[in-house]
Amino acid sequence: MPSSPARLEPFNSAPADSAVQALLTCCHSLRWAHRLADHRPYPDLDALLAAADEAVYDLTPADLAEALAGESLTPLPDGAYSAAHTALSAAHAAYESRFGHVFVVCLDDFSPDEALDHVLAGIRSRLTHDPEEERLITSEELRRLARGRLTRLLGEPGPRPARNSPNVPD
Repeated sequence: MPSSPARLEPFNSAPADSAVQALLTCCHSLRWAHRLADHRPYPDLDALLAAADEAVYDLTPADLAEALAGESLTPLPDGAYSAAHTALSAAHAAYESRFGHVFVVCLDDFSPDEALDHVLAGIRSRLTHDPEEERLITSEELRRLARGRLTRLLGEPGPRPARNSPNVPD
């Protein structure tokens, strides 16, 4: 998915503070955002995404906690307040109780119709993990979220998140 350097020009030439603020909308880790901003200019989107991936992989547990603290749950779509909402709320509460942070999952590859089932299955499955295993999976999901958000931030074509995603970070 190579992109034209012109698409990245506004990002590459923005003041550092502006670039960091924009990057924080993609991943809520100051270390991650500063690292990407400090290594500009990027020749294309692929180079930026590779740097973003590497920066996520290098997050310390404290950096990961900071990034996760910035994630929030989106509201359920209209009409979704049903037994599924109760199940989802209970699953989120169990996950947060076990791991101490919000459940994150990237839904870019799922339709809105599949999102709820994927989230519920994901939470149930991941509740069986030990904390270290879950930290690795959470980091990978955060990486995927950041990639999708960066791609959308720069107006590049790419995967789109499931709309009206049920109580998952966008």
